[in-house]
Amino acid sequence: MEEKEQHKGRRLTPAERPLEVDERQSIYGLTRQQMEKFFISHGHKAFRAKQVWDWLYRKRVRSFDEMTNLSKDLIHFLNETFQFNPLKEIIVQRAADKTTKYLFQLGDNLMIETVLMYQEYGLSVCVTSQVGCNIGCTFCASGLIKKQRDLTAGEIVAQIMQVQHYLDERGEGERVSHVVVMGIGEPFDNYDNVMSFLRVINDDLGLAIGARHITVSTSGLVPKIREFADNGLQVNLAISLHAPNNEVRSAIMRINRRYPIEELMAAIDDYIKKTNRRVTFEYIMLRGVNDQLEHADQLANLLANKRKLAYVNLIPYNPVDDNDYQRSRPEDVSAFFDRLMKRGINCVVRKEHGTEIDAACGQLRSNEMKRRKREKKAKNTGKVEE
Repeated sequence: MEEKEQHKGRRLTPAERPLEVDERQSIYGLTRQQMEKFFISHGHKAFRAKQVWDWLYRKRVRSFDEMTNLSKDLIHFLNETFQFNPLKEIIVQRAADKTTKYLFQLGDNLMIETVLMYQEYGLSVCVTSQVGCNIGCTFCASGLIKKQRDLTAGEIVAQIMQVQHYLDERGEGERVSHVVVMGIGEPFDNYDNVMSFLRVINDDLGLAIGARHITVSTSGLVPKIREFADNGLQVNLAISLHAPNNEVRSAIMRINRRYPIEELMAAIDDYIKKTNRRVTFEYIMLRGVNDQLEHADQLANLLANKRKLAYVNLIPYNPVDDNDYQRSRPEDVSAFFDRLMKRGINCVVRKEHGTEIDAACGQLRSNEMKRRKREKKAKNTGKVEE
């Protein structure tokens, strides 16, 4: 009754409904242990979960009806209880270097992006964790649209499965070997679902993507960094730093006003002390904003006490139409890199992928939303765009 009153008697949208296993959750959203408990709680043998798991992630079927060693009654039960794949492919852009960018539509018609990159060390997929983003980075296409909701664990896993199905169809035996959670959204703002996602893709009886081949990037949610240090997963941590001091960082990243650099670095120091794992610092090079030698020196000073386990990734900026930032000049990037190396800070300039497609994170989604808005306006006014 309270629910009906709150929503004025209308039927709840998928985004408003609680995503429970007996409603609209994707089968991909359960870890193997959760799946076993689910089967047992519904009167089925635990080994059925292992069978389903094998069909999902080893044989990689696309429907419950293809699970031929299950009874018809069990297949019917699964079809009634779960949805299989919550993503609909809208746009696929493939670059000359094979980088492939996907725009997916969710069950509630919201859209997300996923990227497949061919690296020298394997095939890497960058996944999205939220629809929109509330972190407020002024240079980022993802943040142009405020967070609308978190993705479920199943919706995040489904991104990997969609890409792997694409690779399977090519018939070349290619496998997703690396995963980065660096797409649209702040992963640590959707912590529980992201942790479930990591456990699913890391499971040895499933996709078996090694923890050391998985990286989660955060813009600096200090409490979650501390929690992440205690989770027991050997997953890599990356920090979206992008500035060496509070003045610059607060100007370009709103989160720094809540968790200034001093608090962020203290949390990272504790993380390193607990895990003894290297931390990557992502640093987008913005012309005239954060790319001068004084900034390089400040960054070197900031990381001096952790230089053995710190790694700086200098990132060429992909301009976004809705702001005035420009990418740094090559000579400034080179000088910045040289200064860090001379100061004993390990760093690299990130190799660019898919430069001829909508390269900036969130740009494909943003452009498609603008296109749809223009089409809707043209339809309403009776004017057709040339």
